[in-house]
Amino acid sequence: MITRELSIEIIPLLDFFPCVAILGSRQVGKTTFVKNLQPFIDKPILYLDLEDTNDYEILSTNAQWFLTQNKEKLIIIDEIQRETKLFPLLRSLIDKQDKPGQLILLGSASPELLAKSSETLAGRIVYKELTPLTRFETLQYSQEEHWFRGGYPKAFLAPNDFLWQQWHQAYLKTYVETDLRMLGLNASPILITKLLRMIASIQGSVINYSMLGNALGITSVQVKKYIDFLEHSFIIRRIEPFYINIGKRLVKSPKIYIRDTGILHSILQINSYDELISNPIAGNSWEGYVIEQIISKLNSNCTPYFYRTQSGAEVDMCITKGNEIIATIEIKLSNNPKISRGNTESINDLKTKSNFIVTFGNSDYQLNEFWKVVDLKTLYKELKKLNITK
Repeated sequence: MITRELSIEIIPLLDFFPCVAILGSRQVGKTTFVKNLQPFIDKPILYLDLEDTNDYEILSTNAQWFLTQNKEKLIIIDEIQRETKLFPLLRSLIDKQDKPGQLILLGSASPELLAKSSETLAGRIVYKELTPLTRFETLQYSQEEHWFRGGYPKAFLAPNDFLWQQWHQAYLKTYVETDLRMLGLNASPILITKLLRMIASIQGSVINYSMLGNALGITSVQVKKYIDFLEHSFIIRRIEPFYINIGKRLVKSPKIYIRDTGILHSILQINSYDELISNPIAGNSWEGYVIEQIISKLNSNCTPYFYRTQSGAEVDMCITKGNEIIATIEIKLSNNPKISRGNTESINDLKTKSNFIVTFGNSDYQLNEFWKVVDLKTLYKELKKLNITK
C-alpha cells in the first residue's frame, strides 16, 4: 500500500466542509483511497457505487429516503458524473443537516464539466484531485521506473513490462470507447485514438488546432472541443503562456502534454526504459514528467505557465502568484545542462531572481549567478522555501 499525500489533507477538509469531492482519472486509486479512511473517521462509512446496478437503482429511484435514513454516516458516492441530477438533492440534504463531513463524492470528470450539468454546491463543497502516483509518493522505487511506467497504481506495480503494456492498452480502449462517451463526447473512438496519438507525438509542443484538424479531416473548433474533453477527464494538460504586461511579440497558444508518462509511452508503443531513453521523444517526455510532479505540489495560489517569444526567448515553466513571477524552471534531460541564449533572454525579460534547471541525475549546484542546477527532490525544497509548494 502506497500512502497518498492527499491523506494529510482529507481529514481537516472533512472537519470543515459538508462535502468533499475527490476527482481524478479512472483507475487512479480514488476508491482504494476512500476505503482506507475508516480508521480516521469517527462514524460509519456508507459506500455507494453508481457503476453497481443495485446502488444505481437505489440512488436513481429512492435517493432522498435512502440518504436521509443514513444521514448519521459518512456517505461516499462513487462515479458521481453518472448521475449529476443528484446534485440538487444533495444540496438540500446538506443544508438540512448543516454540519461538516456529510459526503464524499468521487468522480472522473473535472468540476468545470460537472458544473455544466448539475446544480452548484458552491460554499458547501471543496474539490481535490487525486493524481496518479507522484515521484514524492514513490521514493522507495527508482526514478527511472516511475518516469517510464507512469503513476497509475496497477500499471506502476505490474510484475513486468509486458503486463504494464497490456494494462495500458485495456485502459485506453475503455477510456476512449466508454468513458468519454459517458461524459458526453460524441466522436468516433477511431478519431479520438488518432487524436491521442497525434498529441503524444507533439508532447510539449505549442498546439496548432488547425494543423491537427487538417490531419484528422475535421475543423479546428471540433479539435478544441475534443481536447477540452480530454483535459476535463484528466488525461491531457494544457499549459498557458505567460504574457501579462510584457511588451513583446509572444507565443499565445498553449502547450499540450499527455499528463501521465505511462500513458504517453504506451500510446507511442515504447515498451521498455531502454527504448524510452533512445527515443527522440525522451526529452519531451521528461519535460512533461517534471511538470506534472511540480504541479502536483503547487499551492492553490500559484499558477504554472510557460514563456516564449517570437524572437526565441523561452523557458519551460514560470510559476506565478497573482501577476508576479516567483520562479522560472528549465527542464533538461542531461546531467551536464547548458543554458541557451533563449533561456537567458527569458529571465532578462521576466526579471526573475529564482531560476532553476531541473536535470535527471542528482544535482544541486550553482551554474552561474542566475541559474541553479537541481534534481526534483532539491527543486521541491527550493520551491517550498519560496512558499510555492505544499
